Amino acid sequence: MNKSLRYIALLAILPLFTVGITTGSFTDAEALKGKGVGSSKYGSSTDVCGLQLCSEISGGKAAWMAEQGKFKSVIPVSESSEKMEEKPMMEEITEEDLGSVLRLSRANVPAIIPMHQGFYDGGDVYYIITDSSDPTHADLITNNQGWKVELAPLLKNAPDEALSKTYMFTNGIEGDGVHGFQGEVFTSTPAQPDVYSALTSHVHVTWNEGSTPRILNSDAMVIEAADNGEITLTSVDVVLNMPQIVWPDGQMMVKENKTLTDDTPYGGGQVLDIDTEEMNVTFIAHRGWGPDGRTIYYIVTDATPSGPAGMMGIVSSPTSASLIANSAAVDLFQFKNGLTGTGPLGFQPGIAAGAPGNENYSPMWRIFMTSWDSPENAQLLETIDDLNAYREAGLIDIGIARPMDSDHIVNCPFIDPFQ
Repeated sequence: MNKSLRYIALLAILPLFTVGITTGSFTDAEALKGKGVGSSKYGSSTDVCGLQLCSEISGGKAAWMAEQGKFKSVIPVSESSEKMEEKPMMEEITEEDLGSVLRLSRANVPAIIPMHQGFYDGGDVYYIITDSSDPTHADLITNNQGWKVELAPLLKNAPDEALSKTYMFTNGIEGDGVHGFQGEVFTSTPAQPDVYSALTSHVHVTWNEGSTPRILNSDAMVIEAADNGEITLTSVDVVLNMPQIVWPDGQMMVKENKTLTDDTPYGGGQVLDIDTEEMNVTFIAHRGWGPDGRTIYYIVTDATPSGPAGMMGIVSSPTSASLIANSAAVDLFQFKNGLTGTGPLGFQPGIAAGAPGNENYSPMWRIFMTSWDSPENAQLLETIDDLNAYREAGLIDIGIARPMDSDHIVNCPFIDPFQ
């Protein structure tokens, strides 16, 4: 098998950020691939042909590779039509003919993020705080944890069905909570996927005068203390992005191969290390572009539907689907052909419609897939204006991603991995 065919096979089975793309759905092959394979089994050594298992194709891998075609039309865009006519219309495909490779430096870097300890149903929960709808809480938590919490005003528009309730303590026993007291009490974890959300609404818990503060480590204990008149509960109009890393009887997947390169695939987990003694977690931060072309980095914590979440090794969060038509989610454009590069589908990195510091920034992303009508003529696009111009010119198509024929939302907080 020559290099060109192996290269085609590699692109065909890259771990997909949004497989199924705009219509369609996951097949059994996607589910099997989602279990992950060792890094030595990416490319031609796997038994996956495109989006099917090779065993499902008559003649197996050899037949599938033959069907991909060993020849293609050669029409160099830099040559005149007269010279084009002089060239053979069909030539053997070479690795150079497969298109330009965008060699983006530091495409994947480690990001060490501080964790906090809280409770669910009497057990420990370790979580991070990345975004706040409210500037006061963003500044407070940033100062307390020594790591920047981004202001995401759009999160205040999230519907109730996209939120999970969290209790925050404003006095009582000192601890690691947001306000310097005991850790937060959660009402759900990823083990309850139908109700879990990393986006949290908040209820302040205040010990009443004359009451003896103690640790409350469950929703039931909080409600009982309130019924007994020991504490006062006050709803707070703020939404925080608080992805859980470890919860009773579960945790986020830790990537087996911890050596990062610019070509590290998205599959097999987004976490490199979880340290509950030093109270930090190391995520992979992926490089992309903001709306104006500036460099951004993002991590990936949870997503819906379950197929893409499983393939990326992150938490499945079905409640996020309620954001598909809500302003709390913002558009993120990924590429499914064109320049070969470090994006999640194996092509150029994506472009976001918002970035930290913008009024329309949110960590919750509605994914759109971008494809070139003529991939051999693809150019590097870096801004939303680039996308609009090339779409208006009819050179690219953009459609909303619907893997598994489902609404697709990904929690990708934009962070500074070098702070």
